[in-house]
Amino acid sequence: MGCAVLPHLKGLVDCIGDNLNDEQAKVRTVTSLAIAALAEAAHPYGIESFDNILNPLWTGARKQRGKGLAGYLKAIGFIIPLMDEEYSSYYTSQIMEILLREFASPDEEMKKVVLKVTSQCTSTDGVTKSYLKENVLTEFFKSFWNRRMALDKRNYRAVVETTCDLAQKVGTSEIVERIVVNLKDESEAYRTMTAETIEKVISALGAADIAERLEERLIDGVLFAFQEQGSESQILLNAFGTIVNALGTRCKAYLPQIVSTILWRLNNKSPMVRQQAADLTSRVALTVVNCGEVQLIQKIAMTLYEYLGEEYPDVLGSIIGALRSIVAVVGIHQMQPPIKDLLPRLTPILRNRHEKVQENTIDLVGRIADKGPESVNAREWMRICFELLDMLKAHKKAIRRAANSSFGYIAKAIGPSDVLSTLLNNLRVQERQSRVCTAVAIGIVAETCAPFTVLPALMNEYRVPELNVQNGVLKAMSFLFEYIGDLAKDYVYAITPLLEDALVDRDQVHRQTAASVVKHIALGVCGIGCEDAAVALINLLFPNIFETSPHVIDRILEAIGALGMCVGYGVLMGYIAAGLFHPARKVRTPMWRIYNEMYVRNADAMVPYFPRHEEMGLSRGELDIML
Repeated sequence: MGCAVLPHLKGLVDCIGDNLNDEQAKVRTVTSLAIAALAEAAHPYGIESFDNILNPLWTGARKQRGKGLAGYLKAIGFIIPLMDEEYSSYYTSQIMEILLREFASPDEEMKKVVLKVTSQCTSTDGVTKSYLKENVLTEFFKSFWNRRMALDKRNYRAVVETTCDLAQKVGTSEIVERIVVNLKDESEAYRTMTAETIEKVISALGAADIAERLEERLIDGVLFAFQEQGSESQILLNAFGTIVNALGTRCKAYLPQIVSTILWRLNNKSPMVRQQAADLTSRVALTVVNCGEVQLIQKIAMTLYEYLGEEYPDVLGSIIGALRSIVAVVGIHQMQPPIKDLLPRLTPILRNRHEKVQENTIDLVGRIADKGPESVNAREWMRICFELLDMLKAHKKAIRRAANSSFGYIAKAIGPSDVLSTLLNNLRVQERQSRVCTAVAIGIVAETCAPFTVLPALMNEYRVPELNVQNGVLKAMSFLFEYIGDLAKDYVYAITPLLEDALVDRDQVHRQTAASVVKHIALGVCGIGCEDAAVALINLLFPNIFETSPHVIDRILEAIGALGMCVGYGVLMGYIAAGLFHPARKVRTPMWRIYNEMYVRNADAMVPYFPRHEEMGLSRGELDIML
């Protein structure tokens, strides 16, 4: 129910409050858990409903032990965040004595509750930094930061989260100072737990208050942990990247050491180690360039270029991802190896069917096509275009989208005609997904290179007497007019005869796709003075309103609604008024559907066009009955 419990909260709390003093331990425990659930649901309101039970709850917590105490502490943990600042400060100091005592409890369930309550108390406004430093931190780290806790999967997460909550109050350096030494511990699980905590604290709070000596120990520790890991974990990689990026230009002194570690690990026989080194490059590339060490990043780029023959696809994907990050931060013209050498090496990799390799390669090719197309000749770009056509069959949407964007960049670089001829040929293939993506790509090329470069060829292609090709052309026009918006006004009259042919075709899909084109054109030319063409299109669309296929009728009605926006709903009223009270239900139903949609969109525009009841020869009462 969540906060919907608030109107009933006082009644429910009063109803069960007396059971906190029951003689049966089980009743007391269940009551405290019920109060905890009520307080959790009511957050951050409703503290006044708990006034009557605060005293028995706090005094009871001092008398309880074991499971009973866990329930009481849980209830207190959820009630404290509801209090005002001064009260939460007082009640936290009262309960903290019990929590500190229970830090040393061997019971797993109690540890979980204690960590949760500590986290809740820490988060309240009334608890100060100095109070936590003096009373809580030392005991907390002594009790919970040990190797056994790192191996305990149940409480591991709770310890990390509670430490992060404490850091929100006491600051980054206070926490990092206490745990940085653990990055060189013998236990790998303990090192990983420390790295994860530091990563979360620094990403939330930054590294501004970390002193120089602590900074040295931190980099030294994370380098040690990264090199000594047995099973390659993502946690250490994330921690390393976050620490380096947070320190920013303060990292300059440590970069030679970090880069030499990356280069050494890129040459490792283990594929996982090589993959991690490439992933780390992606994360720290920006910081390295910001520190002015472009030569170091170029050195890594040369090494990555040499490893483009990598046999493991996951590793190859990471290597290409690292190259993409380097190109992004260094720039096309400062890139070493030069782009004219790099791109021909990427063309054959586009045939790789591994998703990660495809995605990263296509991103890199798209970035080069966007920022530095002149560094590669037109023939090479055409070769890439042919490879990109295969990408349109990819299962992952991100890959298809990246391929479509790349077509736009390449068309801008070498002119649309060659790219367009490649795409138009692809409209003849059997696979629907490939045809749809080709249509999207044609729309993107039109948006990038102006529609007049694309539309003549598209309209010419429509003359091919083949269903797939004609549907593909209409689909491409739908995307094209969606992308170009009000530029459509220059092309409406040219395209209307083609749409006329499509809207009177026997094939349903033809009419459906043509209706989609009409919708995008109508929305693009609203208020620009193309109403005569819009009326012609309404005349062609209206006979289709009796279609039964749900896909077709949806597209038809959307197109009629868009044309209504263009010509005004008054004109549309003339089309549907006669059919609203037609004796046949199959005629009335679509008419009322159009009427209702017009009414919802723009009811006031319809009012002047309603027929006067005198003209209909009806009295007012008869008209009311009829409606």
